[in-house]
Amino acid sequence: MNHINLIENEKGATLVETAIIILIFLGFIFAIIDLGLLLFNKQVLTNASREGARAGIVMGLNRSDPAGTNYYVDEFESAAFAFCTNYLVNFGSNVPSIVSPYYIDNDGNGLPSRGDDLTLRLRYNYDFLFLPLPAKQLNAITIMKLE
Repeated sequence: MNHINLIENEKGATLVETAIIILIFLGFIFAIIDLGLLLFNKQVLTNASREGARAGIVMGLNRSDPAGTNYYVDEFESAAFAFCTNYLVNFGSNVPSIVSPYYIDNDGNGLPSRGDDLTLRLRYNYDFLFLPLPAKQLNAITIMKLE
């Protein structure tokens, strides 16, 4: 009669250990990818804020109406959104929102003029692709002087 010694039988141990190590390794890889996308999108949002502010300082002086009521905010909003559309990596329907585009009238004349500040703030909710974490809010702010 043959006795099977279960303590010395290790036929499936290697397979189980390999499966556990592969799962841990893939978890690290997916976490690195997700955090890399987060940092990339933060950089894109910062650059979009710069592009939008740059468009705003160039357009603000040249195309403001005589009454000083329309500073063509839509010009630098569209520049920021175009940059985000071209470069932002998202897998959902999240789009960045422009929080507060405004001119700061440093000289007090009521119109955008050379030396006034333009501030552009962008906000974007990044949804993690692999990690089970809540959405992370990314912010970017750019302040530029009118040329």
